[in-house]
Amino acid sequence: MSNPRNGDTKPPCLPRNGLVKIPTQPNGLGSASITKGTPAVKNRLCQPSSVPAILSPALAHRSDLPIPSLASPLSLAALAGVSSPPGASLVGLNTSEGSEQPSPERLPGSPSERQLAVDEKILNRLFWYFSACEKCVLAQVCKAWRRVLYQPKFWVGLTPVLHTKELYNILPSGEKEFVSLQGFAVRGFDGFCLVGVSDLDICEFIDNYPLSKKGVKSMSLKRSTITDAGLEVMLEQMQGVVRLELSGCNDFTEAGLWSSLNARITALSVSDCINVADDAIAAISQLLPNLTELNLQAYHVTDTALAYFTAKQGYTTHTLRLNSCWEITNHGVVNMVHSLPNLSVLSLSGCSKVTDDGVELVAENLRKLRSLDLSWCPRITDMALEYIACDLHKLEELVLDRCVRITDTGLSYLSTMSSLRSLYLRWCCQVQDFGLKHLLSMGSLRLLSLAGCPLLTTTGLSGLVQLQELEELELTNCPGATPELFKYFSQHLPCCMVIE
Repeated sequence: MSNPRNGDTKPPCLPRNGLVKIPTQPNGLGSASITKGTPAVKNRLCQPSSVPAILSPALAHRSDLPIPSLASPLSLAALAGVSSPPGASLVGLNTSEGSEQPSPERLPGSPSERQLAVDEKILNRLFWYFSACEKCVLAQVCKAWRRVLYQPKFWVGLTPVLHTKELYNILPSGEKEFVSLQGFAVRGFDGFCLVGVSDLDICEFIDNYPLSKKGVKSMSLKRSTITDAGLEVMLEQMQGVVRLELSGCNDFTEAGLWSSLNARITALSVSDCINVADDAIAAISQLLPNLTELNLQAYHVTDTALAYFTAKQGYTTHTLRLNSCWEITNHGVVNMVHSLPNLSVLSLSGCSKVTDDGVELVAENLRKLRSLDLSWCPRITDMALEYIACDLHKLEELVLDRCVRITDTGLSYLSTMSSLRSLYLRWCCQVQDFGLKHLLSMGSLRLLSLAGCPLLTTTGLSGLVQLQELEELELTNCPGATPELFKYFSQHLPCCMVIE
């Protein structure tokens, strides 16, 4: 996709999972990646930027200096008269002391222009226009830029992702040396994602990252071989951790959770960990009295586990995501709504045994819900949508992806919901043009996904121009979405991002 204003190639949008991949570097940390905050922020990062008003006319109109733009990650480097060498560090950790970096005196142009290129007041405003990847590049231009960019304010909400092979340098003797993490500490990162690490790797990380003991608030371990002992040591040493994620870690057991979980943890995510079953939920419920958020993907958790939550969790827990918990039935929903009455976010995605009766229990008892995910629940019908519309008056987000029994009648129930802002109907194969007409009265809608709906035609979709407040419309794999339709939307929904 091209930038229509200057013809430059537009950088690819961030994927919806928020990962920004960084190319390989010689210092062993080059394939790290960075996770970024909300979908709204990601969407903004994908938009072309205008010329920042703080550029002086002298620089903005020089033909030999490109204007800074998100379409050109190295544009500021070019503005300074230098270009990053091939394979330059994008993570921006520790450039070697002997590396060649230009000083202000060596920059091209008049003295006033050279001074402008390193003016910290200007740079502090200018660097906000760039994405995380671009800031990593710009930090390598010169020491003045790195000093400005290494301020923690530019990295808030970002999480470095480090693979085990990136944590060590191979010395000439063949021995491995743990890399320096000082560059991360300078930028004040308080969260990390470690992939493929062992107990020893985690201990090395704790010993080498200056902020590990108190400054790290969030830790994510993915596809790692951490054992019960390693988990216990990590949570004992890293006293600041309040958010913990364990994904694809099959070497720790439920006994490890009993021995290591600490009451300070307020958010816990466990997914694809083979040893997690009902007893793990018992440990979570008894050891984490301040839990506010629990994300669980566990194929062996049953209805019994949802009765373990105490009155304390019922007061504090506001987010529960049960993804692909195949053994959960309506009986488990009964236990959940009585144990956790204050939920505002609930996901039953992939809980394929939950039926309309379970949704009725949710709607009648969880009146504070603002987000509900029922995707991949094949037993949900239009009746469930009637329960939702009647009782969940504060609901702002509803996800119905792959609910194949939803029809136009169900959409007519949803049309009465004045609070609904986001509606996902991906691959709802029975939704037709007539159902879309019910949605046209929903002035509160800001996001609508109709990806993969096979029965929608160009005529039916064109009526969506009546939703003038719509900000995002997803029509991926929708047969009725033609090039002519996208052109029509660009003219009549200019403020809406239409995803083809």
